[in-house]
Amino acid sequence: MSNEVSPEFDVIITALKEEKVIAYPTEAVFGLGCDPDSEKAVNELLLLKNRPKEKGLILIADDYERLCPYIDDRQLGNEQKKTIFSFWPGPVTWVIPAKSITPKWLTGKFSTLAVRVTDHPLVRELCTLYGKPLVSTSANLSGLEPCRSSEEVRRQFGNDFPVLEGEVGGRKNPSEIRDALTGKLYRQG
Repeated sequence: MSNEVSPEFDVIITALKEEKVIAYPTEAVFGLGCDPDSEKAVNELLLLKNRPKEKGLILIADDYERLCPYIDDRQLGNEQKKTIFSFWPGPVTWVIPAKSITPKWLTGKFSTLAVRVTDHPLVRELCTLYGKPLVSTSANLSGLEPCRSSEEVRRQFGNDFPVLEGEVGGRKNPSEIRDALTGKLYRQG
């Protein structure tokens, strides 16, 4: 088996390493993402979205272990982990206590972080190849509908915007968001 990365993934991974914002298909809509450890890239994403830093962001990954550097899962009991894992991979985002070292540009005003293990094959492959989770928020400019195709991304963000080509999953709504400690529903999926 070859270790070569396809040209399309190579372009996207290069953009991530250069601290740029990218777009990629998710379960329901295209997402905007970047390297979660790059304050520069996160600030660029927040500026593009006209999103306040205080709101915090979601991290999306190909597996739970990639999220562990950012979350304090010692605060979760076995039943809570069992519940979380029963929904993953999939379109449910869980709000989990963040590690004290997790950057505020990810958590915003909270001591928690919203995270998801996606079941979208292209995003899973991208996270595997990049070796990290990605910031994930809907790909749309403030006041516009979230993009559901790469063409819509280019219409809103320009032809030179780095886009991982692919189809979104069949879901109509963005991911459900729940509190991992209490089970409280924050956003219906």
